[in-house]
Amino acid sequence: MRFGIRISGAVAIILASSLAAFLAANAADKKDKTKPAALQTVDSGSFGVFITGQRVATETFKIEQQSGASMIKSQLKETAGPDSASQKSELDMSLNGELLRYEWSQASGGSLSVFPSNDFLMERMTTSGTGKPAEQPFLMPSTTAILDNNFFVHREVLAWRYLGAACRPEGGSLKCQQGAAQFGALVPQDHTSISVRMELVGKEKITVRGAQRELLRLNLTGESFDWALWVDDRDHFKLIQVAIPADNTEVVRD
Repeated sequence: MRFGIRISGAVAIILASSLAAFLAANAADKKDKTKPAALQTVDSGSFGVFITGQRVATETFKIEQQSGASMIKSQLKETAGPDSASQKSELDMSLNGELLRYEWSQASGGSLSVFPSNDFLMERMTTSGTGKPAEQPFLMPSTTAILDNNFFVHREVLAWRYLGAACRPEGGSLKCQQGAAQFGALVPQDHTSISVRMELVGKEKITVRGAQRELLRLNLTGESFDWALWVDDRDHFKLIQVAIPADNTEVVRD
């Protein structure tokens, strides 16, 4: 099952609840190298995936930081279907946004990994059979964003990356660069790379689970998709809702 981005074939990062949390953890690491850093959970929860108003899947995720690295773990389960429909992913990154390793697997069999190799990226794929793993190189830097199919927490990470690189607080509000910021991204399950753009639209009042909320809207676009993302600037810019009109799909934080 896939939601949203439909593709044939595909700097510093704010990973977690707040930039302050990362700076504090980094400072603690530098202050006492002899003491192992505590594992810090920066965001966790679940997203409900709804198509034409009906819940079809749930993504459960956790973002943690320890010893200069961030780990983004996620599991997607279909609402109606066997356990074999579930998928898992783990994205490990350094604090400056470089990919350390990405792992994906599904319960029905098959897995893949993406890792740096000679200053570029390598994807290794294993099918559910006993065949030899296949490899595919990508001439892309280790700072390339991972935006795999079905994992909406990856979009939250990209939103933080955009806000950290292109925006700054000014006069009590957020000021961002004019025009959209462009990012190169890898979609591992599609074995392809894409170019995406993100831009801050501004504050909007929307209804989330029956209650009206004022959130920051970001537009995420590519060659064949157009998404709207809403984040809460009063709660560490956590992703609250995603709208994918072309697919009649809505993603809402539980």
